Amino acid sequence: MRRTRFASHLKSIAGIALGSAIFAFGLNAFTISNGLAEGGLTGIALMFNYLFGIPPGWFLLAANGPLLVLGWRTLGGRAMIMTVVGTVLSSVFIEALAFLRTPPMDDTLLAALYAGAAIGTGLGLIFRFGGTTGGVDIVARVVNKYRGTSMGRTMFMIDAGVIALSMLTYLDTERAMYTIVSLTVAARVIDFVQETAYSARMVLIVSDRIDAIAHRILHELGRGATIIQSRGAYTNAERPMLYCVVARNEVVHLKAIIMAEDPTAFVVISDAHDVHGEGFTLDEEKRPIR
Repeated sequence: MRRTRFASHLKSIAGIALGSAIFAFGLNAFTISNGLAEGGLTGIALMFNYLFGIPPGWFLLAANGPLLVLGWRTLGGRAMIMTVVGTVLSSVFIEALAFLRTPPMDDTLLAALYAGAAIGTGLGLIFRFGGTTGGVDIVARVVNKYRGTSMGRTMFMIDAGVIALSMLTYLDTERAMYTIVSLTVAARVIDFVQETAYSARMVLIVSDRIDAIAHRILHELGRGATIIQSRGAYTNAERPMLYCVVARNEVVHLKAIIMAEDPTAFVVISDAHDVHGEGFTLDEEKRPIR
């Protein structure tokens, strides 16, 4: 048990380290090199770097110190340990990869897109393995605990404030607009990276041939299925409904099965995020899939 837990922690730290390196790469090679800004504490670090030449990595490490103490005393737990790991590694990588700060690209829009993609990928990996880069995330967690304000609202307000302050000090309107593009892309990429691991498709099927469809799903796709007795609100008729979750690359096969058995079946297919259990994160013997 201890060995399994140690291996899990080691895997998380390795994932956070990789994410920190990618985050630092995007920040240095595209954001800083092209005079763009960032939100949160990273944005404040960039502001001090542009105005006073203070290395952003070391500024982040120093500024996160009091916040980590606050978070540790307020929140505690494994999440804070991984937050410390993410904060330290990202700060170190930012300075270790400082040589990537090159003259600005000719196409600032392209730089903003690359910045968002790289930073989003890095942060997505950090979040996916249970870490954070500290800063605004810790503040948002504390405010959520004591004030009940959602983390998303707190983070948005702080990010907006940092961007506005950046515009008042060093950021021109054009680069502020490119920064917003970068932040938007980063947010989308973060969601994609976090959800990619165990994302799937949830399927609801209403048909008179449910048993035949379920049999083929079990034997051809190797997926489980649940038959739910339902009643139509308009007809008041009792009809069985099939519920199942399949991998994204199995949807075409599933549709073929449904069409072959009952072309008139009513089918709803939607995204299913963060799926856990047999067939996705566990094998047939309930062991984690590696």
